[in-house]
Amino acid sequence: MSASVSPSTQTQRWLLPLLVGVSVFVLDQISKVWAINTLGPEPHQRSIYLIDGWFLLIYTRNTGVAFGLFQNLSALFIVTSLLITGGLIYAYAVYLPNHRRLIQGAVGLIVGGALGNVLDRIRHGYVVDFISVGWWPVFNLADSAITVGTITLATYLIFVGDEPAPVSLPPPRDDTLLGELLSKDVEV
Repeated sequence: MSASVSPSTQTQRWLLPLLVGVSVFVLDQISKVWAINTLGPEPHQRSIYLIDGWFLLIYTRNTGVAFGLFQNLSALFIVTSLLITGGLIYAYAVYLPNHRRLIQGAVGLIVGGALGNVLDRIRHGYVVDFISVGWWPVFNLADSAITVGTITLATYLIFVGDEPAPVSLPPPRDDTLLGELLSKDVEV
């Protein structure tokens, strides 16, 4: 922790991402249990049409990544997701303007969603998906949170730009001794 950032400011920078992330994670897991119990237990067993021909709830299992690509590589996706999530947390702590509530919320959405899908892969070997909108592949609340968080973060960084996070500068050095050493004549 830097000298100019108080402990309460540090806590504030982690509180919103934590609250958003935990909320997304819990809501995602509750919604997936509901989907399996109501629409399953087997994929495509039942569906609930909310807007006929456009929006429905239908339980599916995704062993791949977005759009069902790269099926049956759950172990690889667990490791990859955890590495990316860890990298995002590191970038948030070190590089991103983490004093901005928008950035805090975006990071919370991404991390909460990623961990929700990782837990699915660990528990089931696949991700539970159940929301179908138009031609878009079936997805879940975690996918939505990751997408909204990523778009928010990218939009902020692209359009607001390189606003530096407040950083404390190291204390000035005392170069008196160095100056004295350099000013002396060296005898050979």
